[in-house]
Order: sequence, then C-alpha cells, then structure tokens
Amino acid sequence: ALSLTFFLLVGRYMDQRTRSAARSAAKELSALEVQNAQLVTPSGTRTVKASDLHIGDTVLVPSGTRVPVDGTLVSDHAWIDRSLVTGETAAVALVANAPVQAGEINQSSPIKIKATAVGDDTSLRRMAAMVETAENGRNTYTALADKAAQIYAPAVHLLSLAAFLGWLAVTSDPRMALNIAISVLIITCPCALGLAVPAVSTAAISKLFNAGFLVKHATALERLAEVDQIVFDKTGTLTQPNVALPQSLNTHEKAALKALAQASDHPLSRALARVLHGIPPADLSSLVEVPGNGIEGDLDGCQIRLGRGLWLGASFPGLGYQIGTAPAQEIIVSEALREGVQPALNKLDLPAQMITGDTEPAAQAVAGQLGLKYHSGTRPDGKVAHLKRLENEGHHVLMIGDGLNDTAALALAHASIAPATALDASRSAADIVVLTDSFADLPLMLNVARFAVKLSKQNFAIAALYNCIAVPIALAGYATPLAAALAMSASSITVLLNSGRVRLVK
Repeated sequence: ALSLTFFLLVGRYMDQRTRSAARSAAKELSALEVQNAQLVTPSGTRTVKASDLHIGDTVLVPSGTRVPVDGTLVSDHAWIDRSLVTGETAAVALVANAPVQAGEINQSSPIKIKATAVGDDTSLRRMAAMVETAENGRNTYTALADKAAQIYAPAVHLLSLAAFLGWLAVTSDPRMALNIAISVLIITCPCALGLAVPAVSTAAISKLFNAGFLVKHATALERLAEVDQIVFDKTGTLTQPNVALPQSLNTHEKAALKALAQASDHPLSRALARVLHGIPPADLSSLVEVPGNGIEGDLDGCQIRLGRGLWLGASFPGLGYQIGTAPAQEIIVSEALREGVQPALNKLDLPAQMITGDTEPAAQAVAGQLGLKYHSGTRPDGKVAHLKRLENEGHHVLMIGDGLNDTAALALAHASIAPATALDASRSAADIVVLTDSFADLPLMLNVARFAVKLSKQNFAIAALYNCIAVPIALAGYATPLAAALAMSASSITVLLNSGRVRLVK
C-alpha cells in the first residue's frame, strides 16, 4: 500500500511540475482595451465609457494613450505606434483621413479621430477573439499519457473483475479469489504508465530550463516533437534594434545616457543599454518618462533627455538625445541579427520561413541574409491565415514571435516560442519562452523534445512488457499482493531510470 501510494504521488507531483500557471493571452489582449474615452461634443469634451461610443463619434486621444476605437484621423497629422498591427517599434507618420485602430498608441500631441468601428467590431477585440479560439483549439490536444489511460485504466479493472469471477467459479473460495483479484489489480497498477510521460517531461523540462528555455504548457514537448515547419517573425525575434552613438560623446555623457536607458523598458532603450555595456550609469535625479516620447533626468543641474527627435525639438523623427540647452543629436537606429540566429538556422533540420508586418525592403534584407523565404507587410489576421494554410496542407507549424501582432499566430500554431523580451500577451500565448538573448540552442530544444517523446514511448513499451510477463503470473495465482507490490515498484523504478537518459541529449 505504501509503495502504491508513493509512486502514485510521485507521478502526480512530476505531472504538476510540468505545468505552470499560464495566463490567457486573450485576456492579456483584452487588458489593452481602453475603458474610458474623451468624446468630442459641441459643448466640449466629456469622459464616457468606450463601450458607449457609436460609429461617427469624434474622439479625442491624448498624447501617450491608446486609441479606444477603430476610426479615421480627423487631425492634420499624427505619430502613431502601431506595433500592435505590424510589430514594428518605430512610430508611423499619418495624415488626415488615415485609418487608425484600437490599441494603437498616439505618440504625438492630442489628436481627434472619427469612429468607424466600436465594441466587438474593433480590430483589437477581433484579435482577442482569434486568440481565444486558437487557445481553445490547442486545449483539445490529447497527451500520450491520456490516450493510454483511456484504454488501460478500464482494461485493468475489467481484468481484475474477471480474475475474481473466474477463480470464484473454479474454487468457490471468495477469499482466494479476492486475493488473486487484488494481486492482479496491484501488479497491473498503472504506476509505470503514470510515470511514463511525467518522469520524462520533468527531466526534459529541467534540462531545457538550464539551457535557457522555460516550458509553460504540459503538452508542449509532445507537440514540439511533431513540428515539420518553422515560421519566424522578424523584428524582435530574428532581429534586435541596434544603435550607433556619435563619436563625440564623452564618458560622462555616456554614463548619463546609460542611466536613462536603464530606466526605460522601450526596445530602443534596451538596445542603447547593450551598446553602453561596461559604462557605469550616472546618478540621475528627477527621472521622468513621458509616454510615447521619451525619458528625462537631471545630472548636477543639467537636464538630459532621451527620446523622439520631435519631442526634443529636432527635425528628425527617430531616436535622439539632448544635453542641457545644446541642440538634440540623432542616434542612428538599425537592425542586427539576434545572437545565435545564424548558427541555429544552419543546424535546424526543418524548413523555415519568415513572416513580418515590416516593409518589403526591410524584410528582403533580413531574409536574404539568412536565406529564408519571406512574406512582408502581413497583418495579424494575415499571419493567422498563413498558418492555417500550412496546417491545411498537413504541416505542423512551430511559430516563433514576440509582438502583439504575433499573439494570435502563436496561440494557433501547433507549437510556439517567444523570447523573454516579448510582450506579456505573446509570452502568455507561447508554449515556451526563451530566457536568454541567444537563439543558438533552438536545435537542442527540438532534439530534447523529440528524444523525450521517444523515451515516453519506450516507457510505455516497458510498462507493456512488464504487464505481459506479470499479469499471467498474477492470474495464475502465483503472486501474492506483497509480491505484486514489489513487482509494480520495480517497473516504476525502471521507467524512472530510463527517463533520466533525456539529460544526455546534446
């Protein structure tokens, strides 16, 4: 009884270790919805619930806030962060009558838009609905252990009942028939079966965590082992922003910029902090981040600012900095391949392609460098449609992306990965999160997943072989309940030892 309880608890504990409190990506997207909006009326503006807006209403969107509805721009011009749609962090310049979508961020002065879609009809709400549908579809995947248990559990109980009835009919001895039935039930206890997948998963997940991968979903390894096609996002996934500072900067100015960069979570700020690696940050006071524009602080009475050129009073729209009253200086921003991408693609034995919301020239430059097929200018629903086409062709797709525009595709894909720098919704939708900046170990992750599934099937075979030998012995009445418990324990230990071999994968 102790052995039975022990191994059942071990199996359940290991199974629990493979699961995490994964949040719903659809809820993460819903959290981006604006609850209140500034409705423009003849008598001025007034605050109303976004759900109370109607098509044709004019809405005022303050600087640094999200657009509450889909609409068209009424103001003459605007700078909009539409990473939600395209995945690109650079702001887009819009003119009057240009379309804007719910969830995008106004990075310019306050603007007015005329609503064309509200409530459930907005693009953000439709994207959340797509993600929720994809998440529900993923949850229908049946794990190996569940498939086996559907057959094994009822078969064991029926076999034990048959043993009791058979021996009762032959011997007319209820006590002997009951002992044999108990022996059959114990010796066929699905402990080895129950440990077959959790034991391997625990060892595999531990190895992957040490390699920089956080496995979030219980069936992620099984689905990952089945993939035969990889689809990459570009910006933030295959590439990371890179910045080039002017040569004229002295050490004190670099230290001030390092302090500002570390105080912001913007991708360009993180890129600047990487470039200034090794420079100790200055001790700034009065740090203030202006949403959609930049960040500023005070260094010994001198104001230091880092952010959009237009915010700094310069003519360039991109990233720049300003020290005191001196003219703002531009920081050149470019794209660099993520560390380890090229070596990983060289080792991967699966066909890969790139899909991005970025422009054709930008996509072509990266795809040409990596030798990938690519699709540019693709919106979130376009990414979902592309993955559905691949699935309809019989492919099992691994999606790797980081942006809000990738969230629905990550949730829909057979398996999905997001870097640690991805937004919350993308990390929630992904099965696995890459904890390091490098993608060099992607081939290792696939190898571990494949070998884990192989070992799980071997464990099922061990359990089946054990039952083929042990069950006839128990049915013949040659195994006492104690001997049955010892045999059952031995089979479970064998499965555990076999599962540990996943740590040897390179």
